[in-house]
Amino acid sequence: MSEHQSEEVQQIEKLYEFSERLNASKDKSQNVEDYEGIIKMAKTSMKAKQLASQLIPRYFKFFPTLSTEAFDAHMDCIDEENIGVRVQAIRGLPLFCKDSPDIISKIVDVLVQLLNTEVSLSEEETMERDAVHKALMSLIRQDPKASLTALFTHAGVTPTTDDQIREKVLNFIRDKVFPLKGELLKPQEEMERRITDLIKQSLEDVTGGEFKMFMDFLTSLSIFGAKAPQERMQELVEIIEGQADLDAQFDVSDTDHIDRLISCLQLALPFFSRGAPTSRFLNYLNKHIIPVFDKLPEERKLDLLKALADISPYTTAQEARQMLPSIVQLLKKYMPARKTGEEMNFTYVECLLYAFHHLAHKVPNATNSLCGYKVVTGQPSDRLGEDFSELNKDFTERLTTVEDLTKTTMKKLTQGMTEHNKAMSAAKTDEEKASVKTKKQNTTTGLRTCNNILAMTKPLHAKVPSFIGDTNINLSWKEATKPLPSAATTTIGGKRPANSNTGSGNNVSAKRGRGSGGMSNQLVNKAFQGISSHGGGRGGNRRRGGGRGRGQGRGHW
Repeated sequence: MSEHQSEEVQQIEKLYEFSERLNASKDKSQNVEDYEGIIKMAKTSMKAKQLASQLIPRYFKFFPTLSTEAFDAHMDCIDEENIGVRVQAIRGLPLFCKDSPDIISKIVDVLVQLLNTEVSLSEEETMERDAVHKALMSLIRQDPKASLTALFTHAGVTPTTDDQIREKVLNFIRDKVFPLKGELLKPQEEMERRITDLIKQSLEDVTGGEFKMFMDFLTSLSIFGAKAPQERMQELVEIIEGQADLDAQFDVSDTDHIDRLISCLQLALPFFSRGAPTSRFLNYLNKHIIPVFDKLPEERKLDLLKALADISPYTTAQEARQMLPSIVQLLKKYMPARKTGEEMNFTYVECLLYAFHHLAHKVPNATNSLCGYKVVTGQPSDRLGEDFSELNKDFTERLTTVEDLTKTTMKKLTQGMTEHNKAMSAAKTDEEKASVKTKKQNTTTGLRTCNNILAMTKPLHAKVPSFIGDTNINLSWKEATKPLPSAATTTIGGKRPANSNTGSGNNVSAKRGRGSGGMSNQLVNKAFQGISSHGGGRGGNRRRGGGRGRGQGRGHW
């Protein structure tokens, strides 16, 4: 045995002696020399450091006067190059807090800094990463409130935030904490409320992906579950409204704000369907966005119209009355008059007709002065004494033009489907088959768009029309669903369903991703291109994704 090995053995034996005396002592605070001996041994050989890293936190609480010296010695072990010493010292960190909960935040801060050492996938780095994760999870189990509060201080953005550390913390929360929320968040209601508040504080400057991650987690909590009251849905919508910057002056050149607004609208849809108010979003759209619709980037227009269509079933009568003039104005813009040679974008028209029906269903007599209808409700807003016949003539002519174009397009799409079927039979390679399959899918979506347009224009030709207020029209970009057994239309003058003002029956339960369907929009528009004499290939591009969120140069949603 070498001199070095002999010395190391003596050090280990000495450490065991210190530990045995401390274990046997009834008043451990009297064994100051033994604990000082352990601290000194943490500065000797590698094996002695490993053993000392187990013993220092074990007896830490008995020697408050040595706490600084003991903790510094332990931190020196964490800074060691030897992986065995480092891992053992990391494993010992939660033990400091077992009887000293006041230092949990300090230990969490240490572990968070260690998260940033994950720079490779080597065996050593993996061991250290796992040790850090386990230590953090141990602390969260010991004291979830204090530990999560300390952890979330690194999830927000401040002028001194280290982006690399923040990213590691967010990944840890997503991968380790969220999946075990049922086990970790106890008492449940108190801790779910606490973590909701912590998440709210972390949303000042997040990317689109980070915000969706947090929202997905919040909606998985029982306090926002299926039995949650309407106020909880409103709370979630208020969080989304804050992210959408609805208090900001709108700048049409700010594409990041447009992206964020549309994405937030899509995230809020499930909560609108459960009773949360839509007013702030609708007011912002009506006041700031729709008036400058023409100036929006082409690739954002369709996403915005889809969002408008999706939100329309959840409006109140007052909101519907405010929104209808803008929707009718856009409808007239995109429903071409006869023999004008204007282009027609079929999906734009589908979105706008859907929104028009659902809004008019709430306030049918508002269409009298907008479209020249003769809806009688007995209210002064009927305006039956005024002549709106020219408006009605123009509106119905546009409807007829849309129907003619749609029927012509359907014939050509049907012919195209026959050609696609032949091409599929002739295709030999997987690449050829995939290409034809995509064309068939896009043609199918195009046919669904056309069918929807015809289903929505047909009831609008009467002087007293029927406005669709249920969910039997399944928008073309959504997965097909079986129609509900309720009637497809509500006749003006008859009683409306009790939920007609809330749209609570609308089948929009699943959250859709940001800009979902953007790429297929491009392909579907290609299916329309060249078919109609009026063209129709505008507005289906996917907007940019990824990147950082707002402020501090963090990029785009």
